[in-house]
Amino acid sequence: MRGRRAVPLRQGGYRGIGVRHPALTRGPFTCTVRRDWQFQGPDHKCSKGGSMLRKVCGALVFLVLTAAVGLGQQSGYLDVYVAKVKPDKRAEFDAVGKKIAEANRRNNGDNWIALEVEYGEQNTVIVSSSRAAFGDIEKSSAIFMGAVGKAYGEAGALTLFQQFGSTLESSRSEIRQRRWDLSYNPPADLAAWAQVIAKTRWIRSVIVRVRPGHEAEFEAELKEINAAAQKSNMAGMRWTSQVAAGGSPFTYHISRLMTSLDELDHAPSMKSMLGDEGLEKFQKVNADTVAGVEYTFYRVVPELSSVPEAISSLAPDFWNPKPHP
Repeated sequence: MRGRRAVPLRQGGYRGIGVRHPALTRGPFTCTVRRDWQFQGPDHKCSKGGSMLRKVCGALVFLVLTAAVGLGQQSGYLDVYVAKVKPDKRAEFDAVGKKIAEANRRNNGDNWIALEVEYGEQNTVIVSSSRAAFGDIEKSSAIFMGAVGKAYGEAGALTLFQQFGSTLESSRSEIRQRRWDLSYNPPADLAAWAQVIAKTRWIRSVIVRVRPGHEAEFEAELKEINAAAQKSNMAGMRWTSQVAAGGSPFTYHISRLMTSLDELDHAPSMKSMLGDEGLEKFQKVNADTVAGVEYTFYRVVPELSSVPEAISSLAPDFWNPKPHP
């Protein structure tokens, strides 16, 4: 689900009420990150606090983080919904979000992955869906609303979305364009993509805000870093997307999909990959082109997710949560 404005949602439903596709999570944290956007993990300090849920109703989100679902659509866009939950409404948000996600799964609705922030802005939940084109956003919204409406009826669905909206402090949505040309170790085919998503439990997202007019320099440097990582046989992958709507077009999301956080313990340093000269060049380009950087750790929340069978069948115990009592 996703929380947008209170307008008729998806062709024949109710779009907002602050909702878009409900999903929940929990456990916020706060992070202070240094400005250079290195890809190893321990260059930031984080303090736990609780994160949150997310997944609400409306036009499902495409993330980021990117980790997206919707097999058959490796290129295209991520439609991402970001929900800020009221601290005293978290339990209610979780309960309503699970009901919506379960109704969608039972009635062959849309596909999405729900994420909760574990390290980053507290009480924040994200839902991400993959889309091949802008037109698919409306189509998937209709499918989603049809699934929830079938489970609860039109009046019941509206009540559910109103309950969901009452738990939100704020919400926003973004569309991000996939940038496979800027990604490291992108999946070779759909089968490989499904394998990666099925095993993903964490996503470390590096949000880079580039100075206007310096995109080409930044992208060229990112490609050099990817080439150096490839040459050093760096494990893992980093999938990149760029904001296309709902935010600054100079914002890039570089997402590392992981089975466990300990993968970051073995990541090579920037210096070991680039060498002294390459590191010096990187630091100069970073100073000239980057306005700011933010690191966020997301945990995948299967109870609030709705993935296709091609993914859930690869890890059924994780992706097939027990029905809501």
